[in-house]
Amino acid sequence: MKKLVLAYSGGLDTSYCLKTLSDEDYEVHAVSINTGGFSANQIKEQEKNAYTMGANTYRSINALKSFYEKIVKYLIFGNVLKNNTYPLSVSAERIVQAIEIIEYAKSIKAKFIAHGSTGAGNDQVRFDLIFQVLAPNIEIITPIRDKQLSRETEIQFLKSQGINLSWKKTQYSINQGLWGTSVGGNETLTSIQSLPDNAYPNQLIETTPKKIILSFKLGELVALNKKSGNPVNLIQQLQEIAKDYAIGRDIHVGDTIIGIKGRVGFEAAAPMIIIKAHHLLEKHTQSKWQQFQKEQMSNFYGMQLHEGNYLDAVMRDIEAFLKSSQKTVNGDVFVTLHPYRFELQGVKSPNDLMNASFGNYGEMNKAWTADDAKGFIKIISNAHKIFGTVNPLNK
Repeated sequence: MKKLVLAYSGGLDTSYCLKTLSDEDYEVHAVSINTGGFSANQIKEQEKNAYTMGANTYRSINALKSFYEKIVKYLIFGNVLKNNTYPLSVSAERIVQAIEIIEYAKSIKAKFIAHGSTGAGNDQVRFDLIFQVLAPNIEIITPIRDKQLSRETEIQFLKSQGINLSWKKTQYSINQGLWGTSVGGNETLTSIQSLPDNAYPNQLIETTPKKIILSFKLGELVALNKKSGNPVNLIQQLQEIAKDYAIGRDIHVGDTIIGIKGRVGFEAAAPMIIIKAHHLLEKHTQSKWQQFQKEQMSNFYGMQLHEGNYLDAVMRDIEAFLKSSQKTVNGDVFVTLHPYRFELQGVKSPNDLMNASFGNYGEMNKAWTADDAKGFIKIISNAHKIFGTVNPLNK
């Protein structure tokens, strides 16, 4: 039999792939990669269904630590929000999922690898790019894309094979992970409609404001409300607190890898709070030009990650820069949670550049005289004067 690893999520598309490929004499090894979206019960259900549909083996790989170390950490360092909106919740996950799947395929010496992506989305690019670069000798098989199958066709086939699991299409598609949850529906296929409140996975429960403290060391989250922990657990703990305030909802509009505009809703309470808190701490602890240059590189990093170019060497260069920039990003950020929003109250940091004794903005200068200021202003005005002399404004 032909040994094949299938990226298996338990959904309709990957279930169709599992059944058809096992019927075609492939030795199918179903692998699900947990980047924060599967509970223990869901993993058990996945395993049961995988064997029902003909899997030779089933494996669930916990990739939370890998996801954080390889990607989430740098998204925080860079305060990455695609189009100033989206924390790259799903697109970031796909990169790590692809890497974990290909490593597993290599470990069992599989000759084939399959995924359930369609030909109309970004994920086909992300998966194929990673697979082709890391394992060019492993053949990629994509039944849904190649056959251009409809959802109804897939369901009918599985029913004809005696597989009657519930694949009732819900009104909204939800994709949950450590770094946020995407929400798709009929409204996101339009340019004018917003998602209704009930489309989001978490509803407003708490209405009383809550104060929290986020502590950072070298740019990484190290404590929540003064209780230390590893970053993954702290992100999850913050999400549990903030989700009850229905924080972090928005709709992202952007350019897909395949050239068309796309629109997706998302809910990312913990990611949005962490990114904004981290950014505020940087404003207090980094130089002006550190912040300026980092913003340019972070935008580029987020774009390349979104488009699947994670393995390009420039990404490691940017990660080195981002890590270096975090040497002074230490301290506490004080945040207040409210229904649907949060406030950044302030920071306390040993590296706070506002604590320097040079003066207080708009109040008093201590390190220069009035004559120093006048001379400084006169010199920096020279460029404007020269340009205005050569190019008079009244021409």
